[in-house]
Amino acid sequence: MRRDSKLSSILHVLLHMAHGGRSFTSEELAVYLDTNPVLVRRVLAGLRDRGYVGSGKGHGGGWTITCDLRTVTLHDIYEAVGAPTVFAMGNRVDHAECLVEKVVNQSLSSAFDAAEALLIEQLKDVTLADLSERFNRQYAKHKEKNYAHPSSKK
Repeated sequence: MRRDSKLSSILHVLLHMAHGGRSFTSEELAVYLDTNPVLVRRVLAGLRDRGYVGSGKGHGGGWTITCDLRTVTLHDIYEAVGAPTVFAMGNRVDHAECLVEKVVNQSLSSAFDAAEALLIEQLKDVTLADLSERFNRQYAKHKEKNYAHPSSKK
């Protein structure tokens, strides 16, 4: 089963935007994710509606960060991208008639719900500024000061 990587992808793009010091086109951001610019625009439009990013048209236009990285949490972004399902695992049948399967479903559902609630709660404790600071520390240690994104080297 394919994992939903929308949250990871948009966080990736937001950090590039935060550190780029300029506007980025959808095409440029799509290269970082190895995806279609239309998909980037669709997700960023939802973030723009919440005030996290802005977009400009024409020459020199593009996408920029418009929020304070210290006030936006991973949970905020998680909700902005539609609160995707956290786990790919689930019950075999949602409305079981077999008593054995009902017991299995109840046990698994309880465990899944508890784990998901814990993860989502932890997303509230990490801001975009926290991610940015982690990146800065790793970048400072990077031996190649002319760091280029791996997908941009193709």
